[in-house]
This record gives sequence, structure tokens and C-alpha cells, in this order.
Amino acid sequence: MEKRKSSVIFRRIFWILLYAAGCVAAGRIEGLPAVTADIRQAPCVALTFDDGPDRKYTPQLLDGLKERGVKASFFVIGKNISGNEELLVRMKEEGHLIGNHTYSHVQLNKISSEKAREEVEKTSNEIFEVTGVYPSYIRPPFGAWPKQLDLAVTMFLVMWDIDTLDWKSKSISSIVQIVETEVKDGSIILMHDEYATSVEAALKIVDILREQGFRFVTVDEMLVV
Repeated sequence: MEKRKSSVIFRRIFWILLYAAGCVAAGRIEGLPAVTADIRQAPCVALTFDDGPDRKYTPQLLDGLKERGVKASFFVIGKNISGNEELLVRMKEEGHLIGNHTYSHVQLNKISSEKAREEVEKTSNEIFEVTGVYPSYIRPPFGAWPKQLDLAVTMFLVMWDIDTLDWKSKSISSIVQIVETEVKDGSIILMHDEYATSVEAALKIVDILREQGFRFVTVDEMLVV
């Protein structure tokens, strides 16, 4: 009971901090309350990348984001951390958010609650061992989140409202077109950092949306409306 109470208190405090950040979002961050006040200075959008870190393409993406002064959110797979620890350290040092994407990219509602919890906790522990920061955000593979995990895993669940299908099309023009067509203030964009086309498309998206006045933020700066 005390653990659950502490989690509720943390979420309330966290909401206050996020509200003060001044970015109201339409993307989904489960577990945060709705607000109607809009005190942002510019429309916000969050670039998120799943399935990494990738030894070849993640560094290229980080280079491009650093050059543009843009922060993103990376939901990493636990089994991909070994041998790529320096990439997680770099993400942290350069101000990106590191989230949990399970250890082996398993669909959590297809396995037992115990196994699902292990998938999450093992990845969170590895992220902590490398970065010294325990992740607060999780994106479940395929967007599948069993409700019975709510009490066992006290993390913020992050979904998306724009699926670029970059893993499927591997087409820069298609990826960019999807974003340009669907983007709005508060959008959370789903991409992957394991394809050359995704990296190039992501950087094009940054350049295009910044020209349109969008501000790029990490998901912890987002609120639900």
C-alpha cells in the first residue's frame, strides 16, 4: 500500500513539474491527468525511436540531432544494450530521454504477468547500470499493455498518435509525407533507429517541422489534454 501511495504522490508532483514546463500535448502518456490550460510558446512535437540502440544507425541519428540541437526519446530493447553501452551514455549526456521497450521485444499480453514483469524490470535495471538513471517511461511492443501490470510496474506508459510505418516502407518520402499529413501540436511520432531510411527521414522531419514553427521535446515534457 505504501509503495502504491508513494507512486500516486510522485505522479502528482510530476504533473506539476510538467505543467510548469508549458507544453500541452495531444499524444498519449498514460497515468497523467488531463489539463486544459495552454501556456506553450510554440506547438510541440516529440520524436520517439524504438528497438535500438543500433550500433550503425543510432550514432548517425544522434549526430544529426546534436547538429540541430534537438532532443528525442529512445525506447531501448534490453538485449540490445550489451555492447552498445556507450550509446546509452551518449543519449543521456546529450539530453535525450531513455525509456524501456522490454528486454526481448515480446508482446506483453501474450505472456504471463510474471514473465512480463521480468521483461520490464530486467531492461530497467540494465539501463540503470549503464546510465545511473532508472527509467520512468515505457513503451510496450505493439502497444500491448496488460492492465494487471499497472500495480506491478509503476512507470508512465507512452503510446503515439503518428505511426510512420518506417520499418515497413523504408521509404523516406512516405515517412515524411505521413508526418506532414498527420502532425499537430502535441504529436508523438513513432519511428525506429535501426534503418538508414529512418535516420534520414527523421532529420528531414526535424528540418521541415522547425520551419513550420514546431518545437521538439522529449516525452517527459508532454501532457495529455
